[in-house]
Amino acid sequence: MNYQETCHWLFAQLPMFQREGQAAYKANLDNTLRLDEHFRHPHRQFRSIHVAGTNGKGSVSHMLASILQEAGYKTGLYTSPHLKDFRERIKVNGEMISEEYVIEFVEQNRDFFATLHPSFFEMTVAMAFKYFADREVDIAVIEVGLGGRLDSTNIITPLASVITNISFDHMALLGDTLDKIATEKAGIIKPHVPVIVGTRDRNYDFVFEEKARACEASLTFASEEWKTLKNDDGSYTLDKRNSISFDTLECELKGGYQRKNIPTVIETVLSLQNSGLAIREEHIRNGIGKVIRNTGLHGRWEKLADSPFTICDTGHNLDGLTEVVAQLRSCSYRHLHFVIGMVNDKDVSSVLRILPQDATYYFCKASIPRAMSEETLAEKARECGLQGATYPTVSEAYAAARRNAAPQDMIYIGGSTFVVAEII
Repeated sequence: MNYQETCHWLFAQLPMFQREGQAAYKANLDNTLRLDEHFRHPHRQFRSIHVAGTNGKGSVSHMLASILQEAGYKTGLYTSPHLKDFRERIKVNGEMISEEYVIEFVEQNRDFFATLHPSFFEMTVAMAFKYFADREVDIAVIEVGLGGRLDSTNIITPLASVITNISFDHMALLGDTLDKIATEKAGIIKPHVPVIVGTRDRNYDFVFEEKARACEASLTFASEEWKTLKNDDGSYTLDKRNSISFDTLECELKGGYQRKNIPTVIETVLSLQNSGLAIREEHIRNGIGKVIRNTGLHGRWEKLADSPFTICDTGHNLDGLTEVVAQLRSCSYRHLHFVIGMVNDKDVSSVLRILPQDATYYFCKASIPRAMSEETLAEKARECGLQGATYPTVSEAYAAARRNAAPQDMIYIGGSTFVVAEII
């Protein structure tokens, strides 16, 4: 098989949560442990950092990887989902895994997969861990796919366990209350491994405190340790309580919500320094300032055009889109054109209620099985006071927005990672 045929086989033969939803979720680590044994425990051959959370874990993972690269470490990065190419999920020093490695991994292990029937995610995690071991990385940043406790990545014992925040998402799988969701995320906390939580919240922080205490692990809430100010020029000033500070810290990721992620990243770096990693202030500054160039991250408040001003963002749940709406209010434009598509297993109505009612909407359907039909989305939107037309594809919706938008207008594209993936 060539690379495209290999990817087609992966997507067609193995359930993938990002495409199919709950049916692809495995509520145990049995297959992961058998895969790990089959590949002779590759995750034991490199150090790692584990990153979980509802929102922000992708940005935090990429910033940490960028900082480690700047510090001279050969750095693996595992994230999900991908936007355009499967290989985006597995990188070393910002370079994607080769097509040849993906092909050989599948071909050499296809018979074993046929007997085990692993999920897409289980197999992809195994591929990432083996690739990092084969490439002899110094350290890998491993992003949790879903939840934490039963996630396929949760066989590692990292240098630090990072949990960005907790909000409502994937409730059918993770629980319908914040403390239940937090319990799943807290599953990545390991004995004696430092824990960094991005946001302290009295609705669920007791879950992390109890788990950290049971594991005899130190626990730090970054939001309590750091005061963060976004300056008029877009840079950040951060002051740690009774300690160090950063003035005019530049971040290549322009979303205002990064003000919550950057303290989490820096607090994690301080923990890594305590573990013996040689990371200096210049590595932190350069890593955050060049995160896109170093890692290839896309889709976080990413500018696609100047006229009309066009932005896309992968924020897709209530908390994520609340941040997006707040940033939209700070933008200058005559009229807002909003290209939106969503998936079936989200709390769509809650999200639609917070979106600006004076925008023109272009309701569309991404080309994945989980995508909500544009007609259903438009109907739910009308119940929330939002008006617009329907389009069968993302590209048609975007083309219509560009036709209708004046140069002084703004176009926003989002609602789902998969909508953004089809635009970028």
